[in-house]
Amino acid sequence: MTTTYDPQHPSYFDEGDLRGELTRVFDLCHGCRLCFNLCPSFPTLFEFVDQHDGLAERMSRQEQNQVIDECYQCKLCYVKCPYVPPHEWNLDFPRLIMRANAIRARNTSIKDKITDSALGNTDLAGKFSTLVSPIVNSIMTGTGTPLRKVIEKTIGISSKRALPTYARRRFSKWFKETTRRSTNPPQASVSVYPTCFIEYMAPEIGEDLVKVFEHNNIECSMPQGARCCGAPWLHSGAIDKFVKVAEKNIEALEDDLRQGKDIVVAQPTCAYVIKKDYPMYVKSELASLVAEKVFEPSEYLFKIHKGADTQLNTNFEGSVPPKIVYHVACHHQALNTGIKARDLLKLAGVSVAIVPKCSGIDGTWGYRAANYEESIKVGKLLFNALSEELDKVDEVGENVIMGDCHLANCAIAESNNVMPLHPIQVLARAYGLTHDE
Repeated sequence: MTTTYDPQHPSYFDEGDLRGELTRVFDLCHGCRLCFNLCPSFPTLFEFVDQHDGLAERMSRQEQNQVIDECYQCKLCYVKCPYVPPHEWNLDFPRLIMRANAIRARNTSIKDKITDSALGNTDLAGKFSTLVSPIVNSIMTGTGTPLRKVIEKTIGISSKRALPTYARRRFSKWFKETTRRSTNPPQASVSVYPTCFIEYMAPEIGEDLVKVFEHNNIECSMPQGARCCGAPWLHSGAIDKFVKVAEKNIEALEDDLRQGKDIVVAQPTCAYVIKKDYPMYVKSELASLVAEKVFEPSEYLFKIHKGADTQLNTNFEGSVPPKIVYHVACHHQALNTGIKARDLLKLAGVSVAIVPKCSGIDGTWGYRAANYEESIKVGKLLFNALSEELDKVDEVGENVIMGDCHLANCAIAESNNVMPLHPIQVLARAYGLTHDE
């Protein structure tokens, strides 16, 4: 049995060794139970061990596999767990499950590989889909249609789940064609890493980000050659593909880093992967430097606000509602950077109600047909909590719900019929800098 989360360790891909480590960790988790109310993995784990008189070593491989399957990498157990590294017990449940998925990926079925490829090739899908977005959107947003059922049977993406829509104009094209606001001399300079979500699906988030940052005299550039962070490959266990993507992104960010720029990432999953996973899977000084320089937009703006030599513009001339309901996504919580969007909006006189529950999407997990029913069950807790908070809001409109995660926001829109705004979009409205000006 080897306790390792390093894919370069000689025992990392040894399945027999993994099973022993699963037993060790499952025994510790069963004795602690702090994570009883998180993802489905833990209730399932506790039930199985209880059935075996409290002995984790009696769990069958099938029972272990069910626990593995029900983990969707929300990372919240890492936040709660008292035994994470550098504790002597060295327990990192999400990375242990990623090790299990990496081993499974080497022996997975053809259909699973097709699903992984369909969900992992985000840049290829994005480049094509933005060219014919009206056609793609009409197909993918419709649920239960004959075509979607064919896609489910062949590719494994649930026909019952409405998928995010694609934009007609990519963010990078807008950035290239838009005249930059003069920021001479700027009080800070950042590289805006768009992620596949903003590049292909929600460029309006990136547009508002740039406007808000330039309004605060922060110079913005965009890295050349940056692509999807690689999270879908990592979470499906395709380690080699993830490492290749990570290496290319690190290379794309090198010039901006050498110029002393920070990196702003507006999607919490992508920010988490770059900060926490890149240094582990790409062991280089540059990967560590990239990780140190990554910030979420609200986190960065609040740093400007609190800086000794920097200043945030607190003259909010736009219009925002007096109260907003804020879905704090799982990976945002896992970054452990605080709820800076709430703190910023307080400066604009906005009261923010926090809802820190899981949407059940979690990267690509909730889009897989095999996980759909469990995903709906998980997300229901969030949707009910949002409804309760919205009942306390005087006027419900498009500005009332906000959330950082685009996929979670799409799930909220599917359930609550209101598409949340990203916090940076709310700030843009507070400043009077809407993206459609």
